[in-house]
Amino acid sequence: MTNPPDERGAELRELFFETSQELLQALNEESLKLEKHPGDEEIVRSIRRTVHTLKGDSAACGLRELSELAHSFEDALTLESAAAHGALAEISFAAADVFAAMLAAYHGKGKMPATENLRQRINELTAAPAVKKTRRRKKSVEPARSSGKDWTDAEKRAFAQAQVAGLGLYEIVVKIDPNCTMPIAARQLIQNAISGIGQVIVVRPDAKSPAASKQVEFVFASAQPHEQIAAKCHIPTIAGDVTVTLIEAAAPAKESAPIGHQVAEPVPAPAPSPALSVSAAPDLAAAASSQPAPAEERTPAPEPGLSQALVENILRVEAGRIDNVLNLVGELIIGKSMLQQALGEFGKRYPKELLRGKFADAMAFQARVLNDLQRSVMKIRMVPVDQLFRRFPRIVRDVARQCGREVDLELSGQETDLDKGILDAIAEPLTHLVRNAVSHGIEPAEQRRGQGKPARGKIRLNAYHQGNQVVVEISDDGRGIDAQKIRAKAIELGMVASEEAARLSEAETLDFIFRPGFSTAEEVTEVSGRGVGMDVVQSVLQRLKATIHVETHVGQGTTFRLKLPLTLAIIKALMFWVEQRLYAIPLNAVSQIARTMESEVHQVDNYEVLQLRNQVLPLLRLGRPSAANIDRKSSKLFVLVITVLERKYGLIVDSLEGEEELVIKALDDQTFATDLVNGASILGDGKVVLILNLPAVVEHVARTRPGVTGMVNCGLLLNHADRARIALSSAGGQA
Repeated sequence: MTNPPDERGAELRELFFETSQELLQALNEESLKLEKHPGDEEIVRSIRRTVHTLKGDSAACGLRELSELAHSFEDALTLESAAAHGALAEISFAAADVFAAMLAAYHGKGKMPATENLRQRINELTAAPAVKKTRRRKKSVEPARSSGKDWTDAEKRAFAQAQVAGLGLYEIVVKIDPNCTMPIAARQLIQNAISGIGQVIVVRPDAKSPAASKQVEFVFASAQPHEQIAAKCHIPTIAGDVTVTLIEAAAPAKESAPIGHQVAEPVPAPAPSPALSVSAAPDLAAAASSQPAPAEERTPAPEPGLSQALVENILRVEAGRIDNVLNLVGELIIGKSMLQQALGEFGKRYPKELLRGKFADAMAFQARVLNDLQRSVMKIRMVPVDQLFRRFPRIVRDVARQCGREVDLELSGQETDLDKGILDAIAEPLTHLVRNAVSHGIEPAEQRRGQGKPARGKIRLNAYHQGNQVVVEISDDGRGIDAQKIRAKAIELGMVASEEAARLSEAETLDFIFRPGFSTAEEVTEVSGRGVGMDVVQSVLQRLKATIHVETHVGQGTTFRLKLPLTLAIIKALMFWVEQRLYAIPLNAVSQIARTMESEVHQVDNYEVLQLRNQVLPLLRLGRPSAANIDRKSSKLFVLVITVLERKYGLIVDSLEGEEELVIKALDDQTFATDLVNGASILGDGKVVLILNLPAVVEHVARTRPGVTGMVNCGLLLNHADRARIALSSAGGQA
């Protein structure tokens, strides 16, 4: 059953809004290359191809203003004088910004931007005098049966490359179905279909031509037989009659110049969008999301066999659908816990029952399959951090120009995979850190020369796996952060007493930059502005169960190290009891479990500490110590040694429950009025367990500064446990 025309149009627009972000990213990257290599005609042609694709796709979706503006820019880029224009890179950057604003307006996220200034700058390209060039004429290869047509130089080169690679050249004429309501979109769909088995070199007539709604003609290079090409063109309700004519038969390919080796640039990975690319081969996922290159001056494609495999093995899936599958897997894990508990009770009641062994085998098999299913779904949600890193060359370039800095950006670890939800969430904090590194970390060129440094500063973005976490580092070789100045400012703002400030370590002092309201305009000048908005960065990372660590050396530079969980949905947790209530913390935060005596706990500056293996460990209590324990110094304690923000603490608990794989259930703000809890989970027996937010617990202790012991008021958590049970039950959870 075919979709109604309006539904087809809506789907086409949504697809365009996703793929257009990739085109804008490509336009920014090509503009950056042009800025470094002014006058490079190949880069200009690449920009023109990108603008051409944006023009055609927007016209197919009926976005007239965007299509016309892109068409004007494309026309200006076809002139020989455009490549020699000194401001072409700047105009290209401006076009990318205006196109992005127009797309946001079409998507309902703002008003349409003014385009007059960009049109004037485009007119500068057309008004520039032509540059005379002496070119060595090259022998071109043209289709034998179409020699009367007016081919461009790029098309002639593509014909020659296709023949050298041993591909046959075909002329395809497809008549558009008269009943098709979107003939321009039909052209693109037909082109998409045949791009999987070869290379589209020419598409005619132009989309704005009156004849475009009646038929479309392609010059097509492929190693596939005539029948398969014709079959690909036959699309019900879109294509009518199809004629495929062989122009030039395939010649034996020369080993020295295979067409797959002539791709000038790799296909750019997609920018973060509401859709994920799912592939049988994960490393090829980025390539699937790209729109086909425009018909005019298209870079030769890889070998048809590989191209066909890519198209057939890769799907573009909405992220929400994968989330639904992940939620169902989470429910299955809860069901597995219920069955395991029921099996345990059955074994206790009927220890000699023969069926108990069969049930256990079936449960073990189901658990293995479920674990494999969970890992497979989690891998689908993983995307390379390159999707985020690709934004930063343009950001660094713009901020450096505004601040009068000279900065180079180095990227590494782009292939590191991270959950898409986390990747989208850290985009804003990471952007803030990179902007601060450029504007306040890197010194002016004259100052750097005076310090014996290179005039151009360097910023590095790196990502890598560390256990079951992903580490993202933002480092610079700038002026660093002066801990003494931060300490003085904290005293001035009344955040800490001078006596206590003198005892703070450098790491504790640097933590002040994450306090709300710490930074001022004066601080931006004196301390490189590192504290501006850093409290927002910290809050986002805490919500993601992530941590941030600062490493700095005055005069040498600063590194911000973000440690992120691989996923937010399912975690390995250690569960324990406090005041007859069950809690959990991520297992990766626990370095060891110790037993001690109440008599071994000492008071230092109104905080409880424990000496453990030659180190003094600050202690945190989730509940109030009972009077019996205080009087009876011989009572035993469980201490969980946890790591928070690169520091170790001891968490005192009543007893341990064990390890468990927990499915995190988010709770709304109306249910929870505390940041001490990240979420909740339901166990197999229906118990609700609260998952603690360890950084918030540590901050709560530091903020409240209790007079007797470093404890967290457990009364709030007890009330929230009951609320969580009600909330999860009403939401459909089995409590």
